[in-house]
Amino acid sequence: MALNGFKDYFKVLGIKKNATDKEIKNAFRQLARKLHPDLHPHDVEAESKFKEINEAYEILSDQEKKKSYEKYLSYWLNDRNEKSDDFDRKNNYIGFDDFINFDDFLSDLLGRFNEVGQEIYSNISSDNKANSLNLDAEFNLQITFVEALNGTKKILLVNDERIEVDIPQGIQTGSKICIKNKGNIQMGKAKRGDLLLKVSVKSHPIWKVKGLDIYADLPISLDELALGANIEVALPQGDTYLLIPSGSLPEQKIKLEGQGIQYLDAQGDLFFTLKLKLPEKWSNEELELLKKLRSVRIDEPRSSWFDQACT
Repeated sequence: MALNGFKDYFKVLGIKKNATDKEIKNAFRQLARKLHPDLHPHDVEAESKFKEINEAYEILSDQEKKKSYEKYLSYWLNDRNEKSDDFDRKNNYIGFDDFINFDDFLSDLLGRFNEVGQEIYSNISSDNKANSLNLDAEFNLQITFVEALNGTKKILLVNDERIEVDIPQGIQTGSKICIKNKGNIQMGKAKRGDLLLKVSVKSHPIWKVKGLDIYADLPISLDELALGANIEVALPQGDTYLLIPSGSLPEQKIKLEGQGIQYLDAQGDLFFTLKLKLPEKWSNEELELLKKLRSVRIDEPRSSWFDQACT
Protein backbone atom coordinates (compact mmCIF):
# COMPACT_ATOMS: atom_id res chain seq x y z
CA MET A 1 0.00 0.00 0.00
CA ALA A 2 1.37 3.44 -0.89
CA LEU A 3 2.32 5.78 1.91
CA ASN A 4 1.42 9.37 1.07
CA GLY A 5 4.04 12.06 1.66
CA PHE A 6 6.65 9.70 3.13
CA LYS A 7 9.99 11.25 4.16
CA ASP A 8 13.09 9.16 4.77
CA TYR A 9 14.74 11.20 7.51
CA PHE A 10 17.89 9.09 7.37
CA LYS A 11 18.36 10.14 3.73
CA VAL A 12 17.46 13.73 4.63
CA LEU A 13 20.45 13.84 6.99
CA GLY A 14 22.58 11.66 4.71
CA ILE A 15 23.17 8.95 7.32
CA LYS A 16 22.74 5.20 7.62
CA LYS A 17 19.82 3.71 9.54
CA ASN A 18 22.21 2.37 12.19
CA ALA A 19 23.87 5.77 12.70
CA THR A 20 24.91 6.59 16.26
CA ASP A 21 23.56 9.56 18.20
CA LYS A 22 26.86 11.35 17.60
CA GLU A 23 26.71 10.70 13.84
CA ILE A 24 23.12 11.98 13.73
CA LYS A 25 24.10 15.14 15.60
CA ASN A 26 27.18 15.79 13.48
CA ALA A 27 25.26 15.32 10.23
CA PHE A 28 22.57 17.73 11.39
CA ARG A 29 25.07 20.37 12.50
CA GLN A 30 26.92 20.26 9.19
CA LEU A 31 23.71 20.63 7.20
CA ALA A 32 22.34 23.32 9.53
CA ARG A 33 25.45 25.43 9.02
CA LYS A 34 25.20 24.93 5.25
CA LEU A 35 21.46 25.62 4.91
CA HIS A 36 20.86 28.22 7.61
CA PRO A 37 18.41 30.90 6.36
CA ASP A 38 20.87 33.67 7.27
CA LEU A 39 23.16 32.35 4.54
CA HIS A 40 20.35 32.04 1.99
CA PRO A 41 18.02 35.02 2.38
CA HIS A 42 14.85 34.80 0.28
CA ASP A 43 15.83 31.30 -0.92
CA VAL A 44 12.61 29.31 -0.57
CA GLU A 45 14.24 25.98 -1.45
CA ALA A 46 17.02 26.38 1.14
CA GLU A 47 14.45 27.42 3.75
CA SER A 48 12.40 24.31 2.99
CA LYS A 49 15.46 22.05 3.29
CA PHE A 50 16.48 23.76 6.55
CA LYS A 51 13.03 23.09 7.95
CA GLU A 52 13.21 19.47 6.78
CA ILE A 53 16.57 18.74 8.44
CA ASN A 54 15.30 20.27 11.69
CA GLU A 55 12.26 18.02 11.45
CA ALA A 56 14.50 15.01 10.79
CA TYR A 57 16.76 15.82 13.72
CA GLU A 58 13.80 16.35 16.05
CA ILE A 59 12.67 12.79 15.27
CA LEU A 60 15.98 10.91 15.08
CA SER A 61 17.65 12.58 18.07
CA ASP A 62 14.85 11.53 20.40
CA GLN A 63 14.92 7.80 21.17
CA GLU A 64 11.17 7.48 21.74
CA LYS A 65 10.23 9.42 18.59
CA LYS A 66 12.86 7.56 16.56
CA LYS A 67 11.51 4.22 17.78
CA SER A 68 7.93 5.16 16.81
CA TYR A 69 9.11 6.43 13.42
CA GLU A 70 10.99 3.20 12.66
CA LYS A 71 8.05 1.08 13.81
CA TYR A 72 5.68 3.09 11.61
CA LEU A 73 7.91 2.58 8.58
CA SER A 74 8.22 -1.11 9.32
CA TYR A 75 4.43 -1.34 9.43
CA TRP A 76 3.66 0.49 6.20
CA LEU A 77 6.63 -0.37 4.01
CA ASN A 78 6.06 -4.11 4.31
CA ASP A 79 3.27 -6.05 2.63
CA ARG A 80 0.17 -5.18 4.64
CA ASN A 81 -1.77 -8.09 3.08
CA GLU A 82 0.39 -10.54 4.99
CA LYS A 83 -0.26 -8.84 8.32
CA SER A 84 -3.01 -9.89 10.71
CA ASP A 85 -4.65 -8.24 13.69
CA ASP A 86 -2.76 -10.63 15.97
CA PHE A 87 0.50 -9.61 14.29
CA ASP A 88 -0.35 -5.94 14.80
CA ARG A 89 -1.10 -6.45 18.49
CA LYS A 90 2.05 -8.52 19.02
CA ASN A 91 4.25 -5.83 17.46
CA ASN A 92 2.41 -2.87 18.97
CA TYR A 93 1.21 -1.67 15.55
CA ILE A 94 -2.33 -0.91 16.69
CA GLY A 95 -3.54 2.46 15.40
CA PHE A 96 -1.12 2.83 12.50
CA ASP A 97 -3.94 2.20 10.02
CA ASP A 98 -5.25 5.64 10.96
CA PHE A 99 -2.19 7.28 9.45
CA ILE A 100 -2.00 6.39 5.75
CA ASN A 101 -0.87 9.99 5.24
CA PHE A 102 2.64 10.50 6.57
CA ASP A 103 1.99 14.11 7.56
CA ASP A 104 -0.84 12.93 9.81
CA PHE A 105 1.48 10.48 11.55
CA LEU A 106 4.20 13.10 11.88
CA SER A 107 1.83 15.64 13.38
CA ASP A 108 0.63 13.06 15.89
CA LEU A 109 4.16 12.00 16.76
CA LEU A 110 5.31 15.56 17.41
CA GLY A 111 2.27 16.27 19.50
CA ARG A 112 0.73 18.59 16.94
CA PHE A 113 -2.65 16.86 16.85
CA ASN A 114 -3.55 15.78 20.35
CA GLU A 115 -1.77 18.56 22.20
CA VAL A 116 -3.07 21.36 20.04
CA GLY A 117 -6.35 19.94 18.85
CA GLN A 118 -7.54 18.86 22.28
CA GLU A 119 -5.84 21.12 24.80
CA ILE A 120 -6.18 24.43 23.02
CA TYR A 121 -9.89 24.08 22.48
CA SER A 122 -10.64 23.05 26.05
CA ASN A 123 -9.61 26.48 27.30
CA ILE A 124 -12.72 28.48 26.40
CA SER A 125 -13.63 30.43 29.53
CA SER A 126 -16.35 32.87 30.47
CA ASP A 127 -15.68 36.38 31.68
CA ASN A 128 -18.69 37.15 33.86
CA LYS A 129 -17.85 40.83 34.22
CA ALA A 130 -17.75 41.37 30.50
CA ASN A 131 -20.55 38.82 29.99
CA SER A 132 -18.67 37.39 27.00
CA LEU A 133 -16.51 34.47 26.07
CA ASN A 134 -12.73 34.66 26.24
CA LEU A 135 -11.82 33.12 22.90
CA ASP A 136 -8.06 33.42 23.31
CA ALA A 137 -6.28 30.09 23.71
CA GLU A 138 -2.94 29.29 25.31
CA PHE A 139 -0.63 26.42 24.51
CA ASN A 140 2.72 25.42 26.02
CA LEU A 141 5.24 24.78 23.24
CA GLN A 142 8.56 23.14 24.12
CA ILE A 143 11.52 23.50 21.76
CA THR A 144 15.12 22.35 21.89
CA PHE A 145 18.15 24.50 22.74
CA VAL A 146 19.34 24.36 19.11
CA GLU A 147 15.91 25.43 17.85
CA ALA A 148 15.89 28.37 20.27
CA LEU A 149 19.42 29.36 19.30
CA ASN A 150 18.91 29.28 15.52
CA GLY A 151 15.19 29.84 15.23
CA THR A 152 12.89 27.28 13.64
CA LYS A 153 9.42 26.65 12.28
CA LYS A 154 6.68 24.53 13.86
CA ILE A 155 3.51 23.12 12.36
CA LEU A 156 0.39 23.21 14.53
CA LEU A 157 -2.98 21.74 13.68
CA VAL A 158 -5.78 23.96 14.95
CA ASN A 159 -9.35 23.01 14.11
CA ASP A 160 -8.10 20.97 11.14
CA GLU A 161 -6.13 23.99 9.95
CA ARG A 162 -2.36 23.67 9.55
CA ILE A 163 -0.61 26.71 10.95
CA GLU A 164 3.09 27.32 10.38
CA VAL A 165 4.65 29.23 13.26
CA ASP A 166 7.97 31.05 13.00
CA ILE A 167 10.01 30.67 16.19
CA PRO A 168 12.45 33.61 16.22
CA GLN A 169 16.15 33.20 16.80
CA GLY A 170 17.18 33.68 20.44
CA ILE A 171 13.77 33.09 21.99
CA GLN A 172 13.85 32.18 25.69
CA THR A 173 11.75 30.25 28.16
CA GLY A 174 8.68 32.22 29.17
CA SER A 175 8.44 34.11 25.89
CA LYS A 176 4.99 34.27 24.28
CA ILE A 177 4.07 34.30 20.62
CA CYS A 178 0.67 35.68 19.65
CA ILE A 179 -0.96 34.43 16.45
CA LYS A 180 -3.92 36.60 15.58
CA ASN A 181 -7.32 35.04 14.80
CA LYS A 182 -6.15 31.43 15.31
CA GLY A 183 -7.58 30.76 18.76
CA ASN A 184 -10.91 29.38 19.96
CA ILE A 185 -13.97 29.63 17.73
CA GLN A 186 -17.35 30.72 19.04
CA MET A 187 -19.79 28.35 17.40
CA GLY A 188 -22.56 29.97 15.41
CA LYS A 189 -20.79 33.33 15.25
CA ALA A 190 -17.96 34.57 13.10
CA LYS A 191 -15.74 35.21 16.11
CA ARG A 192 -12.34 33.75 16.81
CA GLY A 193 -9.74 34.56 19.44
CA ASP A 194 -5.96 34.61 19.28
CA LEU A 195 -3.59 31.72 19.83
CA LEU A 196 -0.97 32.41 22.52
CA LEU A 197 2.07 30.12 22.50
CA LYS A 198 4.07 30.04 25.70
CA VAL A 199 7.56 28.84 24.82
CA SER A 200 9.80 26.73 27.03
CA VAL A 201 13.31 25.70 26.02
CA LYS A 202 14.34 22.16 26.90
CA SER A 203 17.43 22.03 29.12
CA HIS A 204 20.68 20.97 27.45
CA PRO A 205 23.29 18.67 29.09
CA ILE A 206 26.16 21.03 28.21
CA TRP A 207 24.91 24.52 27.42
CA LYS A 208 23.28 26.64 30.13
CA VAL A 209 21.62 29.95 29.29
CA LYS A 210 21.48 33.11 31.40
CA GLY A 211 19.92 35.94 29.49
CA LEU A 212 21.71 36.06 26.16
CA ASP A 213 24.90 34.50 27.53
CA ILE A 214 25.75 30.80 27.24
CA TYR A 215 27.77 28.94 29.89
CA ALA A 216 29.45 25.55 29.81
CA ASP A 217 31.97 23.54 31.82
CA LEU A 218 35.05 22.60 29.80
CA PRO A 219 37.06 19.53 30.88
CA ILE A 220 40.78 20.29 30.85
CA SER A 221 43.88 18.23 31.68
CA LEU A 222 46.58 19.09 34.20
CA ASP A 223 49.25 19.72 31.56
CA GLU A 224 46.88 21.89 29.49
CA LEU A 225 46.24 24.07 32.52
CA ALA A 226 49.90 24.41 33.45
CA LEU A 227 51.51 24.64 30.02
CA GLY A 228 48.68 26.06 27.97
CA ALA A 229 47.27 24.53 24.81
CA ASN A 230 45.33 25.23 21.64
CA ILE A 231 42.46 22.74 21.87
CA GLU A 232 39.47 21.88 19.71
CA VAL A 233 36.13 22.62 21.33
CA ALA A 234 32.50 22.39 20.32
CA LEU A 235 30.37 25.53 20.10
CA PRO A 236 26.61 25.59 19.55
CA GLN A 237 27.26 26.91 16.04
CA GLY A 238 30.16 24.58 15.18
CA ASP A 239 33.60 23.42 16.23
CA THR A 240 36.56 25.78 16.71
CA TYR A 241 39.94 26.04 18.43
CA LEU A 242 40.36 27.65 21.83
CA LEU A 243 43.63 28.94 23.30
CA ILE A 244 44.15 27.94 26.94
CA PRO A 245 46.74 30.34 28.44
CA SER A 246 49.63 28.78 30.35
CA GLY A 247 49.22 28.97 34.10
CA SER A 248 45.42 28.77 33.93
CA LEU A 249 43.61 27.63 37.06
CA PRO A 250 40.60 25.36 37.64
CA GLU A 251 37.27 27.26 37.71
CA GLN A 252 38.80 30.06 35.65
CA LYS A 253 36.45 31.43 33.00
CA ILE A 254 37.31 32.07 29.37
CA LYS A 255 35.06 34.45 27.48
CA LEU A 256 34.25 34.17 23.78
CA GLU A 257 32.72 37.45 22.72
CA GLY A 258 29.77 37.33 20.37
CA GLN A 259 29.32 33.56 20.61
CA GLY A 260 26.21 33.68 22.77
CA ILE A 261 22.57 34.07 21.79
CA GLN A 262 21.54 36.69 19.26
CA TYR A 263 18.15 38.27 19.74
CA LEU A 264 17.11 41.23 17.59
CA ASP A 265 20.10 43.64 17.75
CA ALA A 266 21.54 42.20 20.96
CA GLN A 267 24.33 39.60 21.01
CA GLY A 268 25.41 37.57 24.03
CA ASP A 269 28.74 35.95 24.87
CA LEU A 270 29.84 32.40 25.65
CA PHE A 271 31.75 31.49 28.81
CA PHE A 272 33.76 28.32 29.40
CA THR A 273 34.55 27.36 33.00
CA LEU A 274 37.75 25.30 33.13
CA LYS A 275 37.25 22.03 34.99
CA LEU A 276 40.33 19.98 35.89
CA LYS A 277 39.79 16.43 34.63
CA LEU A 278 42.21 13.87 36.07
CA PRO A 279 42.49 10.40 34.57
CA GLU A 280 40.82 7.54 36.44
CA LYS A 281 44.02 5.56 36.02
CA TRP A 282 47.55 6.92 35.55
CA SER A 283 50.09 5.22 33.30
CA ASN A 284 53.49 4.26 34.69
CA GLU A 285 55.15 6.99 32.62
CA GLU A 286 52.75 9.58 33.94
CA LEU A 287 53.38 8.51 37.52
CA GLU A 288 57.14 8.75 37.01
CA LEU A 289 56.79 12.27 35.67
CA LEU A 290 54.59 13.22 38.62
CA LYS A 291 57.20 11.90 41.03
CA LYS A 292 59.79 14.05 39.29
CA LEU A 293 57.45 17.04 39.50
CA ARG A 294 57.02 16.46 43.23
CA SER A 295 60.78 16.39 43.75
CA VAL A 296 61.31 19.76 42.06
CA ARG A 297 58.12 21.54 43.11
CA ILE A 298 58.80 24.75 45.02
CA ASP A 299 55.23 25.74 45.86
CA GLU A 300 53.72 24.64 49.18
CA PRO A 301 49.97 24.42 48.52
CA ARG A 302 48.91 24.45 52.20
CA SER A 303 51.10 27.20 53.62
CA SER A 304 48.39 29.86 53.77
CA TRP A 305 45.85 27.22 54.78
CA PHE A 306 47.87 26.35 57.92
CA ASP A 307 48.23 30.02 58.81
CA GLN A 308 44.48 30.53 58.64
CA ALA A 309 43.66 27.24 60.37
CA CYS A 310 45.81 28.08 63.38
CA THR A 311 44.49 31.57 64.01
